[in-house]
Amino acid sequence: MRTRTLRRAGLIAVAAGAVATLAACSSTPSTSAGAGAETPAATVAGPRIAVSYEGGILVLDGETLEPVADLASEEFTRLNPAGDGRHVLVTMSEGFQVLDTAAASADDVALTDLIFAADAPGHVVRHGGKTILYADGTSDTTIFDTDALLSADDELPETETIPGVEAHHGVSVVLEDGTFLTTVGGADGRTGISVADESGAVIATSDACPGVHGEGTAANEAVVFGCENGALLYRDGEITKLDAPDQPYGRMGNAWVSETSPLVVGDYKNDPDAEGYLLGAVTVIDTEAGTLEVVDLPEGVEYTFRDVARGPEDLAYILASDGSVHVFDPATGEITDAFPVVEAWESPVEWQDPHPAIVIAGDIAYVTEPAADAIHAVDLTTGEVVATVTLDVTPNEIAVAAG
Repeated sequence: MRTRTLRRAGLIAVAAGAVATLAACSSTPSTSAGAGAETPAATVAGPRIAVSYEGGILVLDGETLEPVADLASEEFTRLNPAGDGRHVLVTMSEGFQVLDTAAASADDVALTDLIFAADAPGHVVRHGGKTILYADGTSDTTIFDTDALLSADDELPETETIPGVEAHHGVSVVLEDGTFLTTVGGADGRTGISVADESGAVIATSDACPGVHGEGTAANEAVVFGCENGALLYRDGEITKLDAPDQPYGRMGNAWVSETSPLVVGDYKNDPDAEGYLLGAVTVIDTEAGTLEVVDLPEGVEYTFRDVARGPEDLAYILASDGSVHVFDPATGEITDAFPVVEAWESPVEWQDPHPAIVIAGDIAYVTEPAADAIHAVDLTTGEVVATVTLDVTPNEIAVAAG
């Protein structure tokens, strides 16, 4: 592996200063999988689903949900699609370990020995043909060409490392012209972002984003970062602060985007002392108009950070605590449809605890139901449940490799 470490002096200097259940669907095929599951004979695979559980990772066929592999891992791991349609980056104690799902191939599934080293591995961002890894323990950013993983056999692809300034839980983004956006923070908290051009010269900064967390890149490379009092919008070389209607606390911490839509859907919380993790409102940011609106959801439609995804027609799909996937149109701020999928559920006690999650590949949503040890596949064009699998383990995080 070749690693290039770039020291962007300008960036460092500025930053330092500154409902029905699926089991009732008789037409839904169902299988059982879990620890010790046998691996079917190798065939050319389509999409693959990675599902973490305590001490392991299951890999399922994306069409049938039948088990493909059962791999041992650390007790709690996070799953991040690498962006190449085949690999998943697993957050382990030593860094981001490469899981080869063998999607769209006849190869064997493997949790490889390849690890992108990171002190406290955190966010993974995919944009513009690059995969960007952030290490919370150092605030270093590691960047590689996404498709280079497809040809990596026994060694990692070439990487570029941009050293951090002060360690914090952060995130970085690289735009197609090489512009580098990264969060700014330290032991005393997170305050905003810094933007540098391809040469490393700082072109914009903002310290008006307390508790900065999460990011999303929308159409025309408009980038949004969440704040405890609104959001930051970077577009065309300028940073704009978008204030939340609730002050001093109206927090957005996660952004769900489509790179073909200027509209960003974010989470929203206006009570810092609220118990549990369920939220009952979303933010809608129009990156072209430079506006932020808060939309209250109907009673019973509550969600966590694992329960929103963008899908067909650039709509948002919210897996709510009432057990249904609700179709949310960010252009109108309205819910246009709902598909019952799982039993009603309650907030997790801790964010790491297993609770329902949704990911989308094409027209298919994959939904976890930890209370039933189940995974469901839903056709979002019809609302029909097209596959279900009952596991011998309790699913936690989920990621899809679309092949």
